[in-house]
Amino acid sequence: MAHSPRDGTGFLQEVRDGVTGRAALLVTGVLVLQLAFIASYIGAFHSPKPRDVPLGVVAPREIAGQLVDQLAALPGDPLDPRAVGDEAAALRRIHERDLDAALIVDARGTTDTLLVAGGSGASLAQATEAVVARAERAQQRTLKTIDVVPAAAGDSRGLSSFYLVVGWCVGGYLCAAILAISAGARPANTHRALIRLAALALYAVGSGLLGAVVAGPVLGALPGSIAGLWGLGALVVFAVGALTLALQGLAGVVGIGLAIAIVVVLGNPSAGGAYPYPLLPPFWGTIGPFLPPGAGTWSARSLAYFRGNALTCPLLVLSAWATAGTAATLASAALRGRKGQTERSV
Repeated sequence: MAHSPRDGTGFLQEVRDGVTGRAALLVTGVLVLQLAFIASYIGAFHSPKPRDVPLGVVAPREIAGQLVDQLAALPGDPLDPRAVGDEAAALRRIHERDLDAALIVDARGTTDTLLVAGGSGASLAQATEAVVARAERAQQRTLKTIDVVPAAAGDSRGLSSFYLVVGWCVGGYLCAAILAISAGARPANTHRALIRLAALALYAVGSGLLGAVVAGPVLGALPGSIAGLWGLGALVVFAVGALTLALQGLAGVVGIGLAIAIVVVLGNPSAGGAYPYPLLPPFWGTIGPFLPPGAGTWSARSLAYFRGNALTCPLLVLSAWATAGTAATLASAALRGRKGQTERSV
């Protein structure tokens, strides 16, 4: 007998048919992901403060140690000062990304010089300048700031590297998600997993090149080697895509949400884009270098502005994600293939 529209039992059955238990669980997962997104971005960005900014100090030997101690004792530990022999050495270490800024003390006058690197992010250069300027005023001295690694004219506030890497990351997990949606989240065997990884690799090579061309010659936003950015882009896309394929192989469609949690919820706000690492709270500043967006952003800035220096660690991080994602994808597919053969033989 059919239930009338006003029959409460019929309505509940319609609800059950329209929203299955699995769908309800997935929607709950989306809600958790949404709240995590809000908490992560606001937590990272709501109150940026400099913390342990690597600062070189070039001063006469008789006062260098005392000045370093005074700067290190500033409230809140905004600076991590260390004495440097001369201005040339300080400039070299800024280009090597060992220092974010350097204070050059004029022993014969009252105006000192602060060297900053806008290519590392305008917010970091400005925050460092503000801290050092306050310290200088307390000593009745003035400060002149020189940007020795300025961002390109088309790279507003040095953010183009970050947005380029975010685009590559989006492409990586969306490509992997589409491969799963079109043919099942979990590949049936190792052969099919290899095909998905090969398709992802081809996509990574193409999207890496196109991203580098758009950011460089087309928009004029990033200087530096197109070949270098191309290689970086291919690695970022493949690393994120392989991570997504691995999580899908382990958790099915839920793996897409897990990938977004790692790359977007945790990775983007901690990447050092809008606020470089010394301006982020400790949690985000600590995890950022070890996640694909952070490793990619650091590498893109190094290629664009720092002569390709300080690339070893971030490239190893990206390679580790790519290798682990590939291995986990193949391992889960192999286990699934063996399980299927066992079931068929029973």
